[in-house]
Amino acid sequence: MNARTRAENLPKPDAAAEGDLSRHNGISATLPFVLAHVACLGAIWTGVPMDAVVVAVVLYFVRMFGATAGYHRYFSHRTFKTSRVGQFLFAFLAQTGCQKGILWWAAHHRVHHQHSDQEGDVHSPVVHGLFHGHVGWIFDPELTPTRWSRVRDLSRYPELRFLNRFWLLPPTVLALSCLAIWGWAGLIVGFFWSTVALWHGVFTINSLAHVWGKRRFETKDDSRNNALLAIITMGEGWHNNHHHHMLSTRQGFRWYEIDLTFYILKVMSWFHLVWDLREPPAELMRASAPAAKAADEPAPEVVAAP
Repeated sequence: MNARTRAENLPKPDAAAEGDLSRHNGISATLPFVLAHVACLGAIWTGVPMDAVVVAVVLYFVRMFGATAGYHRYFSHRTFKTSRVGQFLFAFLAQTGCQKGILWWAAHHRVHHQHSDQEGDVHSPVVHGLFHGHVGWIFDPELTPTRWSRVRDLSRYPELRFLNRFWLLPPTVLALSCLAIWGWAGLIVGFFWSTVALWHGVFTINSLAHVWGKRRFETKDDSRNNALLAIITMGEGWHNNHHHHMLSTRQGFRWYEIDLTFYILKVMSWFHLVWDLREPPAELMRASAPAAKAADEPAPEVVAAP
């Protein structure tokens, strides 16, 4: 099969296959989430050696890229293209961050955009409060299943369905590798500390990026741009930009809006590892401020699938 096979050219899974999948997507993220926080206390016994700290910092940013480029900009919004092999690697890297399966994440995020800061947006701090918007929503059992109708474009890939079903496999492989190479400190500090930091870094976009920052565009939600959040999330903090034009790979619309994820993807495109990176319209890049009240970018079919 040609490496550039597009998703739309592949057959969709039949109803029986999708029904079978529905019986195997119910592993809750609650227990791993709690246990990972408790495991961080193991540093009392392992110590915090510098090599483990370096591992933690590197894994934080590598896996943040997996979340921002993989979970978010590729799988949720399809803002750029890659090969089928590249797609699998993006999915595996994203899932090492232990934020459930790639199909679950994309489906969940598409629902968020459809109902952003309204009833139906399960992690809106505007609707449910800041704590619930940040972490409380994780404990909702109704969010465990994958919403297959939202990811029909992605669920046709058997390798993505496999990763979605066994979503703990990538982080387990990474955790065992840290243990084997750097010992118990590598596992506790290198893996668990960076995993917990990664989670809360990503979750700030669900919570703080809807209550703290500046609104360049009048969108239907309370999304905001925040430079500090953009640094710790490699570009996701330009959240109001994103909600205004969600089809753009680039989320920092101005030259001074640092978007590390986009820069890395741009370099990757020079080597044809990714391509067709979408950018916002030229007038948004040139203007110092939007004209009057900008209309929301209509959601693409893939984002607002029925």
